[in-house]
Amino acid sequence: MARPIALAGAALATLAALAGCASLAPPVPAPRPGVPKTFASSQTLAGTHGQAPASTGEVTAIDWRDFFVDPALQEVIGAALVDNRDLRVSVLNVERARAQYRIQRAQRVPTIGVGASESRMGGGSRAPLAQDGYTVALGLSSFEIDLFGRVRDLSRAALESYFALDATRRAARLTLIGEVASAWLTLGADHELLEVSRETLTSQEASYELMRRQHELGAVSGLDLAQAETTVATARSDVASLTGQVAADRDALELLVGRPLEPQWLPNALGAVTVLAAPPASLASEVLLRRPDVIAAEHDLRSANANIGAARAAFFPSITLTTRAGTISSELSGLFRGGSGFWSFSPQLNLPIFDSGALQGNLDVARANENIALAQYEKAVQSGFREVADALALEQTLARQQRAQRELVDAATRAHRLSLERYKAGRDSYVTLLVAQRTQYAAQQSLVRTRLAAESNRVALYTALGGDWREQPP
Repeated sequence: MARPIALAGAALATLAALAGCASLAPPVPAPRPGVPKTFASSQTLAGTHGQAPASTGEVTAIDWRDFFVDPALQEVIGAALVDNRDLRVSVLNVERARAQYRIQRAQRVPTIGVGASESRMGGGSRAPLAQDGYTVALGLSSFEIDLFGRVRDLSRAALESYFALDATRRAARLTLIGEVASAWLTLGADHELLEVSRETLTSQEASYELMRRQHELGAVSGLDLAQAETTVATARSDVASLTGQVAADRDALELLVGRPLEPQWLPNALGAVTVLAAPPASLASEVLLRRPDVIAAEHDLRSANANIGAARAAFFPSITLTTRAGTISSELSGLFRGGSGFWSFSPQLNLPIFDSGALQGNLDVARANENIALAQYEKAVQSGFREVADALALEQTLARQQRAQRELVDAATRAHRLSLERYKAGRDSYVTLLVAQRTQYAAQQSLVRTRLAAESNRVALYTALGGDWREQPP
C-alpha cells in the first residue's frame, strides 16, 4: 500500500514542477494618449485664490469628508454610499468577479479527491460466476500540465478583470459622491432663488398697493399702474415655478440617496460647502493615472494581453493527467489488507492538427480586444485630461465672474434705493424705479446661479482628479 501512494506522490510532484512555465503573452503595449505633461491653467489658477503658486510636488488623495465640510451634506453623502442601488450593484459585481477569479485560479492546482465504489458483475449460463468488487482510491482527474502558460494566462486575465471591476466600483463611488453633492447644491441654490423671489414679490406687492391708492387719487397714471402689475405677476410666476423646482430637486436627491431625506439634511440656501486649496503650479497630467476609470482601463488592457497568451498557447500540445492510488478487493473486509493496493497514471496528449481556423480566429479576436482596450485606455486619459482642464479654466472665469456679480448686486441695490427715494420725492418717473427693481432682481438671481456654478465646478474638479488634490512637498 505504501509503494503506490509513494509513486502517486512522486507523480504529483513531477506535474507540479512541469506546471511552472513561461507565458506566451506579448509585452503589454505602451499607451500614447497624446496629452500635455502639465495643465496650463493650474499655474494661473493659484492667483484667483489670492495665493502664490505652490511649488510642484506630489498630489495625494483627500477624503470626501475633508473636502465637503458642511455637516448636512456629509450626512447625505454618507447615506447615499450605504443605500444607493447603483453603487450596491457595482459592489456585487466586484464580489462576482472575485468568485470567478477564484474558480479560474483553482485550475492551476490539482484537485484531489477520495472516492469509493462497489461493482457487481452477473454471470450467464456460459459466463463466470458473479463477482463483487470494492474500491477506495485517492487521485486527481483531468489536470492540465500548464506547459505553455495557457491556464496561468487565463488566471491572470481573470485577476485583471477583477481589478478592473474593483476600480470601476471606486469610480462609481466617486461619481455618486459628485452627483449627490451637485444635486444638494442645486437644491440649496433653488431654495435661495425661491427666497429671493418671495422677498421681491413682497416688496413689489407693497409698491403696487401704494401705487394703486395713488392711482385712485389721480396721482399716478394707468400706465404706471399696469407696469407695476406686470412686475408683481412676474414675481408670482417665479415663486410658483421655483416652488415646483425645489420639490423636483428634492425628489432627484432622494433618488440618488436611495431613501427619504431627514429634514435637517435639507439646505435652505447655497453656502460654502467645499474646501478647495490652490492646485500646485504646473499640475502634472500624471495625476490622471490615479483616476479609477483610468486604472480600470489599464487592468482591462492587461487582461486582454493575458488572453493573447492563452490563445497562443492553444496552438501547442497539451497534456492532461488522471492518476489514482488506493486499494481494491473483491471482498469488503479485504480492502485494507496487504497486497490490495493499486495505482494508475494516465497521461493524455492533445495535439491540434486541423481545426478549420478556429484557433487562429480566437487569436485574432484576442489581438483585436487588446487593440480595443488600448484605445479605450488612451481615450480614458484624454477624457480625464479634458475634464480637469475644463474645470481648471472654469475655476478662473467663475472666480472673476463671482467678484463682478457681487459688485453688480451692490451697485444695483444702491441704484434701487436711490431710485426709490427720487421716485418718492417726485424727481423720477416710475419707469426709472421699475428698471432699477428689475436690474436688482436679475442681479441677485445671477449671483446665486454663478455661485452654484462655481461650487459645482469645484465638485467636478475634485471628481475629475479622482479625489486627488492635496499637495505634498517634493
